[in-house]
Amino acid sequence: MKVSYHGHAVVKVESDKNTILIDPFITGNGLCDLNADEVKADYILLTHGHNDHVGDTVEIAKRNDALVIAPNELADYLDTKGVKVHGMHIGGSREFDFGKVKFTQAFHGSGFSEEDGTIIYTGMPAGILLTVEGKTIYHLGDTALFTDLKMYGEMHDIDVAFIPIGDNFTMGPDDALIAADWIKAKIVVPIHYNTFPVIEQNPEDFVRKLKTGEGKVMHAGSVLEL
Repeated sequence: MKVSYHGHAVVKVESDKNTILIDPFITGNGLCDLNADEVKADYILLTHGHNDHVGDTVEIAKRNDALVIAPNELADYLDTKGVKVHGMHIGGSREFDFGKVKFTQAFHGSGFSEEDGTIIYTGMPAGILLTVEGKTIYHLGDTALFTDLKMYGEMHDIDVAFIPIGDNFTMGPDDALIAADWIKAKIVVPIHYNTFPVIEQNPEDFVRKLKTGEGKVMHAGSVLEL
């Protein structure tokens, strides 16, 4: 199985049978190496409804006839756009043909801004525990530090954790180091930094300070083989 990172919070998981995209913010993402008009996906997983996470979901899903799995209110909104959806809620899990999805808490907001400025409330934000081919990937989404992360680390054997470090909108590097200690993932990858000036951070410095897990700074197109 291949797990690749594509800037901001964009993660792609390629198993023997399926390609899964998480938070495909491609157009307008200066750090992304993907082309929204060409990228393939069988499934799209979304953590929350902010535009820099929903990104190109509608276009990619329609072109690929992909199923979008998202927090329920966000799924309902995307259903009105003609996209195939499966809504879930925090604490819920479900088996799909590619593996298992479980939504966790995330402390953040969630609303999609339409082109005319209208903001659509899209429910609660979430993190995603994704288990594929016996490996568990935890994409924390956009979140602050919160103590239940320690519980998630105790409950799940996490192979890779994608942890936001940008600060301002999410936890910063110091809180992310604590989160990494609590989650106890084998590999820790910093995400959600340097896309905009307000979230500029030094990922190498974050990785050097990790006490738990092997830190990996992944640039756009970097791949982990699990």
